[in-house]
Amino acid sequence: MALLETWRKLAYETEMDQKNASEFWGSYFNQEKAIYEQILADSDTVVKGTVKELAEKFGVEVLLMTGFLDGINDSLKTPNPIETMEEDTEVSLDYDKEKLYYNMVACKADWLYELPQWDNLLDEATRKDLYKKQKLSGTIVKGKKIGRNDPCPCGSGKKYKTCHLALDDKLEDMKNRGFKIPTHAMIKNAEQIEGIREASKVNTSVLDYITPFVKIGVSTRELDDLIYNYTKSIDAIPACLGYEGYPKSVCISVNDVVCHGIPSDDIILQDGDIVNIDCTTEYKGYFGDSSRMFMLGNVDPAWKKLVEDTKKALDIGVEVCSKPYVTIGDIGYAINKFAQEQGYSVVREIGGHGVGLAIHEEPYVSHIGQPGKDYVLAPGMVFTIEPMINMGGPDVYQDADDGWTIYTEDGSPSAQWEYTLVMTEHGVEILAH
Repeated sequence: MALLETWRKLAYETEMDQKNASEFWGSYFNQEKAIYEQILADSDTVVKGTVKELAEKFGVEVLLMTGFLDGINDSLKTPNPIETMEEDTEVSLDYDKEKLYYNMVACKADWLYELPQWDNLLDEATRKDLYKKQKLSGTIVKGKKIGRNDPCPCGSGKKYKTCHLALDDKLEDMKNRGFKIPTHAMIKNAEQIEGIREASKVNTSVLDYITPFVKIGVSTRELDDLIYNYTKSIDAIPACLGYEGYPKSVCISVNDVVCHGIPSDDIILQDGDIVNIDCTTEYKGYFGDSSRMFMLGNVDPAWKKLVEDTKKALDIGVEVCSKPYVTIGDIGYAINKFAQEQGYSVVREIGGHGVGLAIHEEPYVSHIGQPGKDYVLAPGMVFTIEPMINMGGPDVYQDADDGWTIYTEDGSPSAQWEYTLVMTEHGVEILAH
């Protein structure tokens, strides 16, 4: 049993009388407060390590650390893989200050948002503004029943009954029928979607800008420099740069490189190359993510077909999402079926993901699946579809020296296209392409 499941069973499903419940949560909140006092006091230092190492660092039990990680996850710049983490899973406490503060306020955790350490992190005016928003995100406290007249957890400011109550009722019904439903954290509100839409437009403009420069004889480092300078010139941020230590502004993958190719002066584009440029852009605190393929000069007809068919696979995945409440498994099944019919294989280890408030969010979007399985895609969910399709076998490996570049195991070419999409009441809208 994964740590998070064990923690949630202990905290929310175990029968406790009032006295034991009071003691349990009183102890938890005191230890939670002590951890926050430490990480807020030294905000310039990002705390990282395994779950066990963090538990030892803060002097708490592993399960309590699990609960803390569950609580803070929605406030992190890059969420941790809390659903699957074990004691040896590497995690980070790199929090977004404003997001963390308003999540604390939303959950009425006055013992946290009134900590004196906040005085050195956010000015009084900012804190007052965040307080007024009263966003009930559920980041710190889980399982609180939402009243019909309460503010909606999405942060819209509307009453729950006029906002997401109907959606939650539908999802609860689907859950009772055996479907895996998304959490509130996976569903964006209208304000967030609009911000992501603008960031996605900016991201698309970056790929539009770089297109005429993708030529034979150009180094991938030159392309990266151009993208960096253009992105900064439009007051945006190349989100890949520095992400988990990644050294460049975009990923540029050539031929047998599946993904995460690091731009270099040594990689000169050649006649016959197929090239993927994967770009993620942050704009005004929101993220858009997409990638495109480029074919240079006299490309082998079989390679050309691979590129074209991979785009078709992406379009098939999008078509599956022509109505809401389909599942991620429906997408993966359709993409994999098409790829196999063409004689290709789909990369299993890497897929799409939630996006918008961070580069990578839940849920994971596999491009291999079973109909009706995995998360239901409800209105308000923002995610990517980005099939990576190999001409040969599906196996891949990571460059041991740079720790990033993923190659096909058999040296066969690979192609990838990626969109950022938002699910609506009428089906998906393509945001970044």
